[in-house]
Amino acid sequence: MIYQGKAIRVQALGDGNAELTFDLQGESINKLSSAVILELEEAVKALQAQSDIQGLMISSAKDVFIVGADITEFHGIFGKDEDYLVEMNLKVHQLFNTIEDLPYPTVTAINGLALGGGCEMLLTTDFRVMAEGAKIGLPETKLGIIPGWGGCVRLPRLIGADNAIEWIAGGTENKAAAALKVGAVDAVVAPALLREAALDLLAEARAGKINWEAKRAEKKAPLRLNPVESMMVFETAKGFVAGKAGPHYPAPVEAIKAIQKGATAGREKAQEIEAKIFAKMAKTDVCFNLVGLFLSDQLIKKKASAYEKQVSAVKKAAVLGAGIMGGGVAYQSASKGTPIMMKDINEAALQLGLKEASKLLGKQVERKKITPAQMAEALGRIRPTLSYGDFADVELTVEAVVENPKIKAAVLAELEDKVAEDAIITSNTSTISITSLAENLKRPENFCGMHFFNPVHRMPLVEVIRGEKSSEKAIAATVTYAKQMGKTPIVVNDCPGFLVNRVLFPYFGGFIGLVEHGADFQKVDKVMEKFGWPMGPAYLLDVVGLDTAVHANDVMAEGFPDRMKRDEKTVLNIMYEAGRLGQKNATGFYKYEEDRKGKPKKVADESTYGLIEPLIKDKRELTDEQIIARMMVPLCLETVRCLEDGIVETAAEADMALIYGIGFPPFRGGALRYIDAMGVDAFVQLADSLADLGPLYHVTDKLREMAAQGKRFYA
Repeated sequence: MIYQGKAIRVQALGDGNAELTFDLQGESINKLSSAVILELEEAVKALQAQSDIQGLMISSAKDVFIVGADITEFHGIFGKDEDYLVEMNLKVHQLFNTIEDLPYPTVTAINGLALGGGCEMLLTTDFRVMAEGAKIGLPETKLGIIPGWGGCVRLPRLIGADNAIEWIAGGTENKAAAALKVGAVDAVVAPALLREAALDLLAEARAGKINWEAKRAEKKAPLRLNPVESMMVFETAKGFVAGKAGPHYPAPVEAIKAIQKGATAGREKAQEIEAKIFAKMAKTDVCFNLVGLFLSDQLIKKKASAYEKQVSAVKKAAVLGAGIMGGGVAYQSASKGTPIMMKDINEAALQLGLKEASKLLGKQVERKKITPAQMAEALGRIRPTLSYGDFADVELTVEAVVENPKIKAAVLAELEDKVAEDAIITSNTSTISITSLAENLKRPENFCGMHFFNPVHRMPLVEVIRGEKSSEKAIAATVTYAKQMGKTPIVVNDCPGFLVNRVLFPYFGGFIGLVEHGADFQKVDKVMEKFGWPMGPAYLLDVVGLDTAVHANDVMAEGFPDRMKRDEKTVLNIMYEAGRLGQKNATGFYKYEEDRKGKPKKVADESTYGLIEPLIKDKRELTDEQIIARMMVPLCLETVRCLEDGIVETAAEADMALIYGIGFPPFRGGALRYIDAMGVDAFVQLADSLADLGPLYHVTDKLREMAAQGKRFYA
């Protein structure tokens, strides 16, 4: 053994070759933590001390190669100043350069995921052999940074600037075939042949059949682009990427700048440029928040995994109520491999549900995500029925009938008599209390909420709602099924609106107040979209549907009358009573016309102002900052109340639910991170300045105490 550490070992293979293996003890994956980087430095020194090595293979003993740097260290490290970060990265560059400069050919055997720092590690070697099914990529821009360990330097020299920009700016994970096509790897083989193929490549290089030194020199030299080519590649890419990423996500464009500025330089100078831009990006609020979201997502996955260990996978599911929502649930289940019954009381509804599932699968075929055969297989997993005849072996049912408590209660009671005694029943309700729906059930312990967001196939969140009598088994089974469907489940406790809708309607309350004070709803939309929301509140209400919004608002008002009940009519009631339902009937705050793709396109409707006019109590001149404050303070305060009331267990889950459920701007990190970024004390002062607007703006005692003690929601 040449070297043995806790994450890396180096051993001679007996034929002049050595093997450096990543195998992080106590972990199922390899990652490049600070400790592992230090070990790698020692391992490389041990290699340099050997005089008889003629070739090196780098490999992994895990199912993955290296998933990247240890992101749990990022907040601590990125809290240092820019000079520290530049120096830190240059030290890693020196280490990676030492590997690249070893006096013999080198090859990496890529057996699984090789992302971020793991991908940058394998770029140092002369050759790369990749197993079928493995993926490589540089996803750093998704965390608000750029590749900082040579990705912006080596990848463009290996696959060309245009391909490298696509990989880096997009943060994509690239399959073996795609990597081979652009020249990122030299060969793709079956996993069982990976080791043999890598060693064969080394043997050919050692025998002089492949000029490994020429390959290495090309990778270390400046990019071969003349000034005209350079301008066309980089300036065009910056314009396109900036338009796609938007103003709130600077890292993709900064990555292109790093490639561009280093294109004419040698390796070390280009790495200095990369290190400086990396450090600048690491210090941004966007990076801080996106790293926080990654860590929160890991927490949610860990909690879901704990539930999954308690129960078996759901082998057969059912959905009650076909239509668009039922068809969406059926599609999602079937497309991810779980057979599902789809029941309704009339044939037309069943056909609508099947049509919805078929349409969604057809789009997957068009995009070449699946084959026609796979589409047929998925459709075969959906079994439409008008009866309960085959429900005896259904393990979990999703009730998705009309949002009416009496109808839901009747359907649930009927269903309970048709399924096995240990079957789990869930309700896809967006507002109705799970505890109240369970009142007429014989086995309320087997019942909980499973709230999907519309459209089901796009929205990643599923709220799993625990009623007063819901058992741990029911929650665990529902979380497990949500995971099987490819969703992110977050467990919340029962209350009107649960978590997401309970938080959303105070946001709409802020909008209602702005309209009554003469704010132009179109301006409010533009301000909030500029703030980062995918759509402003008026547009969002049109998408949700004014009828749905009025119903949900009534539920919220009954549940929280102190701050959500309004005695007089609001703009929601006025729009609904005028028959303006939003996108569903092409008229709401805006009118909707079909675009070339047949999708609803928003157009201004001046007649809306006439409807709103009688509601205006007084006209106030409001700045963009005042509009943002009046919209965001109620949403943030309600999120705080949900955390304080125990509706959601952690700040991380609360924030992720808002990001996944209603499109809270990810770069702002969620409502509670937004408060932290402002400072709890500053937020309390802002809310207090708006207190005359009503109880939606009144600060809780606990939050005021947090402000006084200088506390935060996140450490």
